[in-house]
Amino acid sequence: MVKPDKASAKDLFDSRVHYAIPAFQRPYVWNEEEQWAPLWDDIVRVTESHIHLDDAKRPPTASHFLGAVVFELTEARAAGVDHYDVIDGQQRLTTLQVLLDAAQDVMARRGLEDESEVLSDLVLNSQAKYQGKPERFKLWPSRADRSAFESVMDPTGALLDSSHQITKAHQFFAGEIERWVSGGPDEMGELPPGNEPRRAAELCETLSRRLMFITIDLSEEDDSQLIFETLNDRGTPLLKADLIKNWVFREGKKIGADVDRWASQIWDDFDTEWWRSEIAQGRLVRSRVDIFLQYWLTMRTLDEVKSDLVFRLFIDYASGRMTDVENAESFLRELRADADTYRNLAALEATTPAGRFRVQVIEAMELAATMPVFLWFISENHSIPATQVAKGLTVLSSWAIRRTLLRLTSKDVSRLMIAILKELATVEPVESGEALYRYLSAQTAESRYWPSDDALTQILPTLKVYGQIKQSRLRAVLGEVEHHRRSLTPMHEAVPVPSGLSIEHVMPQEWRTHWDGDPRLDQEAAQRRDALVNSLGNLTLTTQSLNSSLSNRPWTDDASEGLTQGGQSGKGKRSLLQSFSLLVLNKGIVDDHEEAWSEDDILARSKTLTADIVAVWAGPDESIQAREHESAREEKAVTS
Repeated sequence: MVKPDKASAKDLFDSRVHYAIPAFQRPYVWNEEEQWAPLWDDIVRVTESHIHLDDAKRPPTASHFLGAVVFELTEARAAGVDHYDVIDGQQRLTTLQVLLDAAQDVMARRGLEDESEVLSDLVLNSQAKYQGKPERFKLWPSRADRSAFESVMDPTGALLDSSHQITKAHQFFAGEIERWVSGGPDEMGELPPGNEPRRAAELCETLSRRLMFITIDLSEEDDSQLIFETLNDRGTPLLKADLIKNWVFREGKKIGADVDRWASQIWDDFDTEWWRSEIAQGRLVRSRVDIFLQYWLTMRTLDEVKSDLVFRLFIDYASGRMTDVENAESFLRELRADADTYRNLAALEATTPAGRFRVQVIEAMELAATMPVFLWFISENHSIPATQVAKGLTVLSSWAIRRTLLRLTSKDVSRLMIAILKELATVEPVESGEALYRYLSAQTAESRYWPSDDALTQILPTLKVYGQIKQSRLRAVLGEVEHHRRSLTPMHEAVPVPSGLSIEHVMPQEWRTHWDGDPRLDQEAAQRRDALVNSLGNLTLTTQSLNSSLSNRPWTDDASEGLTQGGQSGKGKRSLLQSFSLLVLNKGIVDDHEEAWSEDDILARSKTLTADIVAVWAGPDESIQAREHESAREEKAVTS
């Protein structure tokens, strides 16, 4: 049964012990602002209360509570070192060991031999037979931290990594201890009480006896995984990936796997800053590794995975694959391969089907909900032929962009992706892209149907899109149309569309300033123009600086005479576009409209741009779509 107890650093470390942080636990993550500085402030508070004992008639602070640690005896040796696995509390124990060593260094440098010896006994097993071995340390950290830990705790040369958190922690505590013991002022200019020998003695006593833990020493029948799941370190909650990692490697130990090799070849990358960095996902901010695991589980389980259930669902899914070493390693290699694919998404060439999908759908359309299907197609574990990957991703891009442009709901996207995954799981890889094409063509529900060419042609030209669709999405669509128009003839230079272009209204939104006629438009006509100004045909791309100069100015130079706003005095919009824009999108506007840019021109261009969009993002199989819609109408008629 679980046996909680109270223990100081001396209780934990004064004997021959070796507390090992399992290789698979997360790396050291505590930092100065959230943990080191508050801890040092607490240590000073406790220590100074004992120095003040002779001067102030108030009781000293007996101790400071550091939290709970959980460990499990793995090997007891009568004449050697007792080995323990640290189940929880590695951040606390690692910090305390670094702190004790930093204090010992300071005491030794300042010739405080008694204090130095006391502290040395709490960080090292000094017997000759342990020299050069991990057992020389009272604590042995996780794999990612071992080199830095050895470098600061038992230095044999220059520091290996000055940027490592353990190195920074040692430097922080050594600096604070040196200043305080020597009598230097703090940030507020306050000097510490007492003299140096008294300060050193009381600090040594605080570090060894007054910092208290609640310790839980697990016996064989205790569920260490359950304990691990329910405890958090101070200020740094466990990621779902940390829980998963702990479970995977404990299961690996049970089946006799080489878990150190698993750590180095499969899992260490997940402990790097890139994976553990937090990024926005909708309204939530989560680590990349937890987000990936959620997408990956969705893809593998063919079911919706809520973020708070990632760990439990991972266990449910993985348990059947962790029964023996061969199956477990095959499973973990599959996970690693998909993780590498996910990490390399940003490096995909924008000219590839996968690169285009990432840029257009995941980023521009902000449809991260499509990620499980995206991963399915590009996963090397599925061996989908390149032609079918291209077909599938092109189909899903068209579905997403057409629906976005027609301002159709995206509320059902997650459930639709699950349905798509289930459909893909029933077909051979060589049919995947075609299967998705047929499946989406057959959707009839309003939240799922794939807009046809006719739907796009009839609705989009007069639809208000600016102000209703995010500018980043409109930029992506217009940018792709620019690419399409350049591709129609080899006469155009094969150069990329510049990033950072902004949306420009050819006829300005504030058209009443320079664009109203004589007589002025009546209210009904003005409202029609307001709507048309924000339609697709009136939008184009320019640089931000050109956009600022174009502003609300008239179309022609004659109408712009005397105009100085935005620079380029006396120049109309047409002249500025002609002089400074190299886009094919703008060439047609300039060349074909010397005298005016009218509502009829906007509508005509809307239709032309819609035709471009139809060509870039081909639509559904209309025979399948018509058949399914007819079947749905007949079914509805019968039920009503």
